[in-house]
Amino acid sequence: MDIFRTKSGRVRGRRAARDRGIVSVRGLPYAAPPFGAHRFREPRPVEPWDGIRDCAAFGPVAPQSAELPGAPTWSPGDEDILTLNIWTPADGPGGLPVLVWIHGGAYVFGSSAQPDFDGTALAGLGLVVVTLNSRLGFEGFGHVPDADGGAAFPDNRGLLDQIAALEWVRDNISAFGGSPDRVTLAGQSSGATSVACLTVADRARGLFRRAVLHSAVNSCATVEQAARTTAEVAAAAGVPATRAGLLAAPPQALVAAADRVCERYAQDPASGQRHYDPAIYGPVADGVLLTADPLEALAAGAGGAVELLVCHTTEEYWLLDAVGSSAKITTEDQLTCFAADFGLPASLVEGHRERLPDAPVLDVYLTLYSGLLFAEYSCRLAEAHARAGGRAFLARFDRRRDPAGQRARAWHCADIPFAFGNLHEESLHFLVGGPPGAADEELSRRMAGAWAEFATHGEPGWGPLDCPAGSGETVRVWRTADEGADEARQPGGVRAASVRGAKDGFRDLWRTAGLPLLAP
Repeated sequence: MDIFRTKSGRVRGRRAARDRGIVSVRGLPYAAPPFGAHRFREPRPVEPWDGIRDCAAFGPVAPQSAELPGAPTWSPGDEDILTLNIWTPADGPGGLPVLVWIHGGAYVFGSSAQPDFDGTALAGLGLVVVTLNSRLGFEGFGHVPDADGGAAFPDNRGLLDQIAALEWVRDNISAFGGSPDRVTLAGQSSGATSVACLTVADRARGLFRRAVLHSAVNSCATVEQAARTTAEVAAAAGVPATRAGLLAAPPQALVAAADRVCERYAQDPASGQRHYDPAIYGPVADGVLLTADPLEALAAGAGGAVELLVCHTTEEYWLLDAVGSSAKITTEDQLTCFAADFGLPASLVEGHRERLPDAPVLDVYLTLYSGLLFAEYSCRLAEAHARAGGRAFLARFDRRRDPAGQRARAWHCADIPFAFGNLHEESLHFLVGGPPGAADEELSRRMAGAWAEFATHGEPGWGPLDCPAGSGETVRVWRTADEGADEARQPGGVRAASVRGAKDGFRDLWRTAGLPLLAP
């Protein structure tokens, strides 16, 4: 029987339906429920149990209003949300590399139970794969004011949950065939920025040796900004913006209040930066867990010896436009207002127009916003780490054709089913442009193989950035074989292109603009 002994008790897994040689263990708690008397506090150890805990189903998701295809939804009363899932080779030799995954979702939605994150294929490559749930929204990232005579409630509770999960992995993963000394932490979008935060956080030091960041998002608030958000959410919930007032509001009330705040920003073109993509929560540079935005901290050498593999897609923001979560910018006046709200110089906007001479205003806007929020920020994370003496690899996902030869967007999230090897899940076909063809499956094998090689040996298959010397700046460009004609081929069969010569071609514009990217 597939029974494993953790420090809290024994658990039973199940053979994966896709591959009977892989065992999955789902819904395993790594910390106690963070509600009741423990709401807004640091995560606590899970209570031990007697007997064998059956771990056949995913655990409850964190409080949220989202309903995602193929994923469970949250119901008020679901409290045992700090759980993780494991996929491991049934007869593995032990001491295997471990990949721990943090999902994205703007810090307010998503879960480890999404079909893109099934770890069966990666476990088949010799990894022990761990995915996790942590607190989201106000529960995970809302700032709770101090109370006279009371201990402060910490900011960044979602990050603290993720650290607790990594500590659980350190203490228990050997029972599942993994090595606690060979952990790679990975994530996408807000999950990637969470990874970046933990890479520079002293409290997480030593819990992982490598990190994979896909489409890291430019989002880190000051305590003052987080306090203003708390005031807005509390007002929308009809409670005082105090510790007592916030504790009196149930999780569902704060979820609904945050949705109302975001909707007001979306409906008000004069509301500044949040009008375009009203994501109101995120990590807080609190001076305790985080001393600065990860980009600034990496540039100062805070990443230490952690090796980075950073990737972004070439059409990131088109997904947000397609699902209706982004403002529609279709006129020159709107584009001028957008640039002013973010402090973008006219030269940057004009440079994008020149690179896209026949494109509508919407495409110019989406390209600019893709760089501002995702692509440029991701690249700068890798470059900052390399300049500080760290080891960093850079990649771009640029697969743009579906099996019928029609155009598919290389947009936000499209790369993740390829890297996890989950292309055939029907609920993901919207992301990848339809059912996969043979060329897509081959690309998926290469991407998953790169993750596995990086987690195992620290070598994804192409060279690291060499920013101090200014030479050897290479980036892997992920495309299907029939799309790769314009890629330079390096020795050993590696497909790559220079950072300056990559197909999207907008990096020079950002470098010339010299923008700090950290919005006021």
